[in-house]
Amino acid sequence: MDKFETLTGIAAPLPLINVDTDMIIPKQFLKTIKRSGLGVNLFDEMRYLDDGSENPDFVLNKPAYREAQILVAGDNFGCGSSREHAPWALLDFGIRAVIAPSYADIFYNNCFKNGILPIVLPQEQVDALMRDAENGANARITIDLEAQTVTGADGTTYAFEVDPFKKHCLLNGLDDIGLTLEKEAAIDSFEERMAQARPWI
Repeated sequence: MDKFETLTGIAAPLPLINVDTDMIIPKQFLKTIKRSGLGVNLFDEMRYLDDGSENPDFVLNKPAYREAQILVAGDNFGCGSSREHAPWALLDFGIRAVIAPSYADIFYNNCFKNGILPIVLPQEQVDALMRDAENGANARITIDLEAQTVTGADGTTYAFEVDPFKKHCLLNGLDDIGLTLEKEAAIDSFEERMAQARPWI
């Protein structure tokens, strides 16, 4: 998992509440267990027309937001089913952070496990950043995880809270496997002792 330290990037505005995981990645794309390749179907039903062509009105299809790395969204983002494919699709598209007033718990935790920083800010601050994002590619937002700040295009800085353990994992690029491998020496030592004490196992 890539480390998340600081990020300055284009923020795409998605001023919708209750964006559920089926909207993020529809059910027909859940057959894969690969984390890559899902970005093309991110927000599939809003992003494409019935004939398969791009919907020019959808934010991520607009030239200013095709390289967006930050999503500014409405309340209760990621609600619905617990599918981990939702953060996979966001990350595969290139989204490294989401800013919203609130999230569904499972989606929120899945983001951290997949290298995405979900930031919770009060509604009025999200509204201000949404207005920033609506200015297009010239309005970049900076996120500093170590300092726990978001700085808008106008220079206004907002502080956010994050669980210290989740922060540690993102800063160091540690998913569940990475956390386990931090104990590799202790695991190897245990295996050696067990092999000597119980050679029949």
